[in-house]
Amino acid sequence: MQVKILPSLLAADFGRLAAEARRAEQAGADALHLDIMDAHFVPNLSMGPDVVAMARREVTIPLSVHLMMTHPAQYLNRFIDAGADSLLIHIEAQGNIPEALDRIRELGARPGITLNPETPARMIDSVLNQVDEVLCMTVHPGYGGQSFMEEVVPKIRDVRTSALRIGRTDLDIMVDGGINAETGPRCAAAGANLFVAGTYLFRADDMAREIAGLRRAAEGALDRELPS
Repeated sequence: MQVKILPSLLAADFGRLAAEARRAEQAGADALHLDIMDAHFVPNLSMGPDVVAMARREVTIPLSVHLMMTHPAQYLNRFIDAGADSLLIHIEAQGNIPEALDRIRELGARPGITLNPETPARMIDSVLNQVDEVLCMTVHPGYGGQSFMEEVVPKIRDVRTSALRIGRTDLDIMVDGGINAETGPRCAAAGANLFVAGTYLFRADDMAREIAGLRRAAEGALDRELPS
């Protein structure tokens, strides 16, 4: 498993989004993460396909797009056409989730499934073979700057164990919410290898230094304590 660091554009300066996207790439980000909120599934409204298209023009790194939407299937084409390389939808969303995941792959993007903090790992067992990524939210979705929820860490290990049980050694497990140089390694020790960080990176004095530090810390923890 390769550790990857994804700055979250939600925490960037919204008056300078293009420049902020470029700054993340230049700082060594492996991908850029974009949170799409519909003011229904979560109590906030963030950005749409036009922002994804802007990011696609500005950077060459992959775009990880997280749909915090009640009806994500209605928007798959628009976000993939805008440039999403991976598209994450929620297991708690409405509609036919397995069908939507298959459609994401058919459209040429990496499908991913997301769990809210209270959702047990077993809820995604039936779709583990359909996805390339699992996102375990370590805060409640909808707002940036929240504190890391330590109680989610055992669920990360549960997801990794379930994946290994069915032979999915290639499955990426992502965490998002309160991730920094202290919380990231704890998630890595449980089996996470993709780390979304917003406030921690975009408000850092030196984003490149913090990305490199988070990467080193996570790689060390992942090497030492892979679940069995």
